[in-house]
Amino acid sequence: AGGAWCQGLDVPNELFLTLGLVSLVENLLVVAAILKNRNLHSPMYYFICCLAVSDMLVSVSNLAETLFMLLMEHGVLVIRASVIRHMDKVINMLICSSVVSSLSFLGVIAVDRYITIFYALRYHSIMTLQRAMVTMASVWLASTVSSTVFITYYHNNAILLCLIGFFLFVLVLMLVLYIHMFALARHHLRSISSQQKQPTVYRSSSLKGAFTLTILLGVFFICWGPFFFHLILIVTCPTNPFCTCFFSYFNLFLILIVCNSVVDPLIYAFRSQELRRTLWEVVLC
Repeated sequence: AGGAWCQGLDVPNELFLTLGLVSLVENLLVVAAILKNRNLHSPMYYFICCLAVSDMLVSVSNLAETLFMLLMEHGVLVIRASVIRHMDKVINMLICSSVVSSLSFLGVIAVDRYITIFYALRYHSIMTLQRAMVTMASVWLASTVSSTVFITYYHNNAILLCLIGFFLFVLVLMLVLYIHMFALARHHLRSISSQQKQPTVYRSSSLKGAFTLTILLGVFFICWGPFFFHLILIVTCPTNPFCTCFFSYFNLFLILIVCNSVVDPLIYAFRSQELRRTLWEVVLC
């Protein structure tokens, strides 16, 4: 436990600030583009917009916390200990709420895409605008309530287990839905290829689909996995030397979550040609 590997990783506050600002600008552009273009006023883009807002909250809470720490460290800001504790609770609730809502909307987007592919003809009757609004309101309400409970009873292992269970549920949901969608696309490509006698096209399309799926699930697991593994170790072995060593890298796990907020627009938003065109218009005012 006293080895060099267990000294943790000193992550400079400037890195937190830089990633937070990049994520904030990216997600702000996504929200502005979706609000500006009426062609993007559909349930799918509303869910992407909500994911962008969740990622913005991650960035804003991270920026606020880092700025307060820097100002207090340099003696620019002097605040009483009781006020600091209250501010810390508010920021932690904001971070927790944004984390839960971000995970929730990743799951909602996966379900929406699944319905788009497997129930294409009935999509507009299944995913009506009213149902989309109810879904979004429910996610935000559940995220706010759960974050309040989590921060209030964070020392209770049952609360941590609920959060871990929620992460595993979203991970399995995305895994099952996206693999099923990829299998269907692969089956259609194989049918088309056999009819047109173009196996090369089929293989390249399958590889491209597998690569996209790997990126999608890989980014999700890499960015969120270490943080939730950290929570699992808190529950299972809080005093074990190995676990104590792992805990010292907590700042790195937070950096990965902020990185996820930077990458999400690239995966879910910027791949749309319509949205990219609107983004360019927004950038050019």
